[in-house]
Amino acid sequence: MTDKAPDRPAAPAGILGRGTYPEALRIGEILRKETVGGILLVIAAAVAIIWANSPAAESYFALRDFRIGYAPWHLELSLGAWAADGLLAVFFFLVGLELKREFVAGDLRKFSKAIVPVAAAFGGVAVPAIIYAVINLTSPETLQGWAIPTATDIAFAVAVLAIVGSHLPSALRIFLLTLAVVDDLLAITIIAVFYSDDLHLTPLLLALIPLALFTVLAQVYRRFFGLKPAAAWFILLPLGFATWALVHAGGIHATVAGVLLGFAVPVIRSQASGGPGAGPGLSEIFEHRFRPLSAGFAVPVFAFFSAGVAIGGWTGFLSALSDPVTLGIIAGLVLGKPIGIVGTTWLLTRLTRVNLDASLKWVDLIGVALLAGIGFTVSLLIADLSFGDGGTTNDHAKVGILTASLTAALLASVILRMRNRHYRVLEAEERVDADDDGTPDVYQGRS
Repeated sequence: MTDKAPDRPAAPAGILGRGTYPEALRIGEILRKETVGGILLVIAAAVAIIWANSPAAESYFALRDFRIGYAPWHLELSLGAWAADGLLAVFFFLVGLELKREFVAGDLRKFSKAIVPVAAAFGGVAVPAIIYAVINLTSPETLQGWAIPTATDIAFAVAVLAIVGSHLPSALRIFLLTLAVVDDLLAITIIAVFYSDDLHLTPLLLALIPLALFTVLAQVYRRFFGLKPAAAWFILLPLGFATWALVHAGGIHATVAGVLLGFAVPVIRSQASGGPGAGPGLSEIFEHRFRPLSAGFAVPVFAFFSAGVAIGGWTGFLSALSDPVTLGIIAGLVLGKPIGIVGTTWLLTRLTRVNLDASLKWVDLIGVALLAGIGFTVSLLIADLSFGDGGTTNDHAKVGILTASLTAALLASVILRMRNRHYRVLEAEERVDADDDGTPDVYQGRS
């Protein structure tokens, strides 16, 4: 058995085959952290919805709309705006870190590995947007919400996996996370291009100064006056805040600054920075420091302030369901996401003549694609950008997001639970290390 183990990878892997073992370990660690954050997110959203529909609803909205900050710097914002513009910048900073790492040092640096999740992410953004636009085609006022159903909430999705006890194999977990990260990049690009107005050139140009300094110092932080990684925070964090504040003052949504700062952080250590014993790179340090802040605080707090919508009882819920905005969002997330993701992947198999990996079936991809229909966090952000805080249209949009996310979660849970026995078998295979070399046999020879 030991002699044959290394020969197993010789068979050509299909689409969505296993990646490398280090990548599987890294993704598993990220998703474990996101699971806790996802559960906190669901709890925060539930508290907000209950509070916003209780006799004490006025106190919830008064808290959300309470303004604090320094007005001369354009930073006198409501608590809800601070959560959306400020805390979500931390979330998108991690998106930038993760995406850069994937394409610089992860499995996606290879075109053959990147093409499937990237193409699927594009399909999962385009089809929901088209469906929403078709349903709202005759209403220019609501058509501007076309990007709401394009997002995927990875924290909510992995929380669902934890709740239903799914033993999703590593290949599908990597696919889901990569899909969500690329999806987030597309979402922030859409926000920057289509949801930025009243631009001010001066602060945007000034933002380039702290961004450039941040980029340079992040690259040479170990050599800069002998700074240790922890000491770099005292220089890099103020530069990051200055970039965020100037981008915000410039009229571009401040979460864009988070992605740009994430891209500026180096992924691969330079040997000149200290050699093999130099310790983890700055990207890894920031990822470990900021992910608990993002998953455990930033995203749940944003969900608390954004998910609170006065539904108005059963009558109000039925009224919301008759709104083209609500219908467009539900159809986009529940139908458009799986159609876009599965359809794009199927098209790739036809074009490349490479079949789905032998260990998986199309129903597995459908289950993951339905999970991607949970569009909670970024969808709520785009709804606020599309229709403003408050108002009937925004309330109906949030009802659509909540309904679609719950529906997608339930449908995905049913499918993935049906396949759980098969997933357990795959999971057991991924633990077998017959030659005791520290790498499971199914990953032997993968690089």
